[in-house]
Amino acid sequence: MNKSNNHILISKREVLSALFWKLMERSATLGIQFIVQIVLARLLLPKDYGSIALVTIFILLANVFVQSGFNTALIQKKDADEADFSSVFFLSLFVAGIIYIILFFTAPLIANFYRNSQLILVIRVLSITLFSGAINSIQNAYVSKNMMFKKLFFSSLGSILVSGTLGVIFAYAGYGIWALVIQQLTNQFMITIILWFTVKWRPQLLFSFKRVKVLFSYGSRLLASALLDTLYINIRTLIIGRIYSPEVLGFYNRGQQFPQLIVSNIDGSIQSVMLPTLSVHQDDKIKVKDMVRRSIITSSFIMLPMMVGLAVVAEPLVRILLTDKWLPSVPFLQIFCASYALMPIHTANLLAINALGRSDIFFKLEIIKKTIGIMILVVSIPFGIYAMAWGALLGDLIATFINAYPNLRLLKYSYIEQLKDILPSILIALIMGAVIYSFNYLNIPMGLILTFQVTVGAFIYISLAKIFRIESFDYLIFTLKDILKIRGEVKK
Repeated sequence: MNKSNNHILISKREVLSALFWKLMERSATLGIQFIVQIVLARLLLPKDYGSIALVTIFILLANVFVQSGFNTALIQKKDADEADFSSVFFLSLFVAGIIYIILFFTAPLIANFYRNSQLILVIRVLSITLFSGAINSIQNAYVSKNMMFKKLFFSSLGSILVSGTLGVIFAYAGYGIWALVIQQLTNQFMITIILWFTVKWRPQLLFSFKRVKVLFSYGSRLLASALLDTLYINIRTLIIGRIYSPEVLGFYNRGQQFPQLIVSNIDGSIQSVMLPTLSVHQDDKIKVKDMVRRSIITSSFIMLPMMVGLAVVAEPLVRILLTDKWLPSVPFLQIFCASYALMPIHTANLLAINALGRSDIFFKLEIIKKTIGIMILVVSIPFGIYAMAWGALLGDLIATFINAYPNLRLLKYSYIEQLKDILPSILIALIMGAVIYSFNYLNIPMGLILTFQVTVGAFIYISLAKIFRIESFDYLIFTLKDILKIRGEVKK
């Protein structure tokens, strides 16, 4: 085998191995997190979730400033070295300290705005996660840069087991919102601690303003984009929390949380491996296009039936798992399933733009999308909370066109071509959904209905994929065999 072919083989081996461990990490985390969320939802009240959702928004916004887009910049930079990583590490900790002080003293103002004095202490305690988040962002950049996703598997699994257990214990003991605070605190700290002992990287006593400036020239636009995106995603929560009760906000967020949990774990696994891989091949536009296309097709084939199926079984699922007190969250869950079904198109197109080093385009896209989204939001507010949710779906649909547009020029990959690529998956997912929806009219126990819907739905989707020879299905089977083969060779 010549040198060129050997390089391609090694690259494929590294990508598949990384994807295996990333999927293992996300799948294990998803399973445990799903169980924990069910138990907590049965023990806690919707108002507890509504209150923690408000606090979480401010922590998310603070984390955007702490990370400043540097973690993505470190992954994207081909020759990032110890001076780069150490400089970003110390800068991130310094910014975390400044932001923590700001949140500490503004907590009473935030609590007063939402007429909830309990939020003061919750904000001050939960903001401590900014420091672990600063450290963890650099750890994740190092792990992603070196394709060491096996390390993330153990850190994520260990942290979710410990934090989930503690959260359930405190919820059962009647601590209410503090059970959620303890769970989030423990999860962040455990991830950082486990990675500290499993990843060899340690910050050196190095700091270079020159390196920071170079990275910030790329990361600053990502910072602005992330800030816009975080504000936009959570602005409805901020408005609902002000206009409505924490209980109503709890229903809204619970409806969003289940599809978000599934999509962020599965689609996120593929995208986490995609960014460093695309960055390596950023000079080969044909290669990048092939990889982006593969990501969209494969992710959509996996995600579409899950979102369609979840929307169809929403009511029996909520009744059985969360109890009737959470039934008002069902319409929101169904709306957000439609919204998150589009996520593979969003993420793959945006990752390609970032990997090509065009954070300037990325930032412009965010401004356009958020401007349109805010206009839709303003129009929908007078019509109530359901109109706001439908408006979010409309905004996400429009955003898929906007995100795909630059890649017509950068990669010669148009939106029409992308829709054609995922159309077979859309059609068989809708057929599956129509069939299992009819089960809701059966006069049998709800537990049996849900069981039949899940098992028959999976059977129908896989069967249709085989009958119509959907290319994604064959590709997934082939890739799975490759992954298992590589894992077998490693064990030997």
